[in-house]
Amino acid sequence: MLRFFIRRALLAVLTLIAISITTFALFFAGPADPASIMCGTKICDQRTHDRINQVLELDKPITTQYVQYMKGIFVGRQIGDIECPAPCLGVSFRTREPVLNILGRAAPVTISIVLGAAVIYLIVGVSLGMLSAIRRGTILDRIAVGFSLTFASMQIFFLGLLLVYIFVYGLGLLPRPAYYPISEDPLKWAGGMLVPWITLGLINSASYARFSRAQMLETLSEDYVRTAWAKGASRRRVHLKHAFRAAVTPIVTLAGIDLGLQIGGLVITESTFSMLGMGRQAVLAVLNLNLPIIMATVLISAVAVVIANVVVDMLYAVIDPRVRLS
Repeated sequence: MLRFFIRRALLAVLTLIAISITTFALFFAGPADPASIMCGTKICDQRTHDRINQVLELDKPITTQYVQYMKGIFVGRQIGDIECPAPCLGVSFRTREPVLNILGRAAPVTISIVLGAAVIYLIVGVSLGMLSAIRRGTILDRIAVGFSLTFASMQIFFLGLLLVYIFVYGLGLLPRPAYYPISEDPLKWAGGMLVPWITLGLINSASYARFSRAQMLETLSEDYVRTAWAKGASRRRVHLKHAFRAAVTPIVTLAGIDLGLQIGGLVITESTFSMLGMGRQAVLAVLNLNLPIIMATVLISAVAVVIANVVVDMLYAVIDPRVRLS
């Protein structure tokens, strides 16, 4: 198993290196001129323009700039008169602040939404899908299918605003969505995150319910499940040990990818509830042509996806012994 984990870890490192090179190349292939952006709205003379390029080391070859960028991630670097400690992901063209400081303030918002919603859609979606498959053709199955169709057809901004209108301002049952640091008041933090969690959880649980139901139905028709029935195994043993364990493997893959993608992809959710997370920061960076923040967001999202896939591979080896043997 150790060799299996080492191979996956090395593959992840190579993937991250390839992503960093590609992202850096696209960064410099873009039409925006960093020096012109830092000059502001006023017309920049050529002397000031050249001075900015020199300070930011943008006048050096791209390969040298890439080496300096990667060096900053591990040991930090000096960018002009700004000290950027490790891990340094560059300095904002607009505010001259280290990018990691900006994204560091936004990351807790995004992580809070992602993890809380994941608990809801994994528990609700997987449980509903599994029960629907076991009780195929019953009223419970029809309710589960109707639930999936209903919430799968909804958009986050519609359901989120609907929940706010009814349960926050209408009935007053839920607190207004807002982010509060968990270190200050955990209860206030959970209350402010409750509506975003429910919104994202219900919409994502619809797809997980359908996927879980399909996987469970396919597993229940396998030969080894019929053999377990023929040997007189109990219903609980057949459903949980044989069918569920085999059906949960692709669900783990889907969950890992979703968690990784959502780290940098909660733009609609954060905008709906006016929360300044990494998704909204990336949108603002695109609008302001703040290229270091865009590049850092892409790299962080890529790292999250790669790490999620490595964790999924390791869970595979735990769940399914055939993976270890292969």
